Amino acid sequence: MIDLKFVRENPAAVRDSQRSRGENPDLVDALLEADAQRRAAISAADQLRAEHKSHGKLIGRAAKEDRPAMLAQGAELSAKVKAAEVEETAAEAALDAAHRAIPNVVEDGVPAGGEDNFIVLETVGDIPDLGFEPKDHLTLGESLGLLDMERGAKVSGSRFYFLTGYGALLQLGLLQLAIQKAVANGFTPMIPPVLVRPEVMQGTGFLGAHADEIYHLEEDDLYLVGTSEVPLAGYHSGEILDLSNGPMRYAGWSSCFRREAGSYGKDTRGIIRVHQFDKVEMFIYARPEDAVAEHRRLLAWEREMLAAIEVPYRVIDVAAGDLGSSAARKFDCEAWVPTQQTYRELTSTSNCTTFQARRLGVRYRDENGKPQVAATLNGTLATTRWIVAILENHQQADGSVRVPQALVPFVGTDVLKPKG
Repeated sequence: MIDLKFVRENPAAVRDSQRSRGENPDLVDALLEADAQRRAAISAADQLRAEHKSHGKLIGRAAKEDRPAMLAQGAELSAKVKAAEVEETAAEAALDAAHRAIPNVVEDGVPAGGEDNFIVLETVGDIPDLGFEPKDHLTLGESLGLLDMERGAKVSGSRFYFLTGYGALLQLGLLQLAIQKAVANGFTPMIPPVLVRPEVMQGTGFLGAHADEIYHLEEDDLYLVGTSEVPLAGYHSGEILDLSNGPMRYAGWSSCFRREAGSYGKDTRGIIRVHQFDKVEMFIYARPEDAVAEHRRLLAWEREMLAAIEVPYRVIDVAAGDLGSSAARKFDCEAWVPTQQTYRELTSTSNCTTFQARRLGVRYRDENGKPQVAATLNGTLATTRWIVAILENHQQADGSVRVPQALVPFVGTDVLKPKG
């Protein structure tokens, strides 16, 4: 949730943020009205409680003949207190609903608009001139014995797959390299649970407009995560952190699950858009004043990993309408995919400011010892989809694929060759 004090003091800025996202600015006024009604309800209930308490003291000192009337008046006051408390509870609920309806306030400089309104910040590396008609990652993966979509569909349905042989080693190598780099940069490696409670999924902002993307186990009322950002955000829920020595950084390695609802017929070939994949996700708790700098560090660490797999890519500043409810700013790194003649997302890093931590009750103590709401940030360091970019960009005319040097120690060979 956004800071209610900020909304009271800067309603125009929040309305502007809503417009840049393509969201309804009137929700800001609805929130302010709900806030006013809640405060009025609290004041009215407090006043009636005080009157009821004072009246109770008077009854004890009243003459015997006056007590029946005073007791009746006390009962009337008691009923009014109960009614006022019901109104207070309803006002609290209305405020909470209005508060949760507004996404995070976008950072200054974020481009307005939707999915196609991003700004390219930088393009890195040259688009390869292969000198032959490239094969797509699925054709390569099958010919090299790395990928089995047919049996994945037989076992689990469409958009599931087996990574086999060197394909499995390639993914494991990517993730191990990512963890090694994370640890070298001060991250604590974590293997989190992939099933979380509703309050954790809700707290991270994933049960809003895109709730239909999430697998829900109704009998247990648990959700399968689409990123380890979710359990890592819930890891310190309800706690006061010690950030006196700087941000707390975690790197979560997990399987991730997405229903891909609404994407029927889109990227159905291969492993670009699937229901299950593995990922190493960076997650940071920081003081709000350090969040922008931490966001840039996350992007730099992502770029180090992309350099290690030796693929051309570009960095984009994602437009406000494509940020998701929790992020105030998001940078994506998109790798070139030769057979599609376009760039496709490999990494994403978001500054969620205090939005998630406010929902989850994650705080820290400032220099005066007073608890304050922390900021949270996240960023992808490696995922299954990277195999697409590696195979397509490093393919050779004979159908083999060169393994990036950084991955050779994990994969065990420098060239993946077609099966005989």
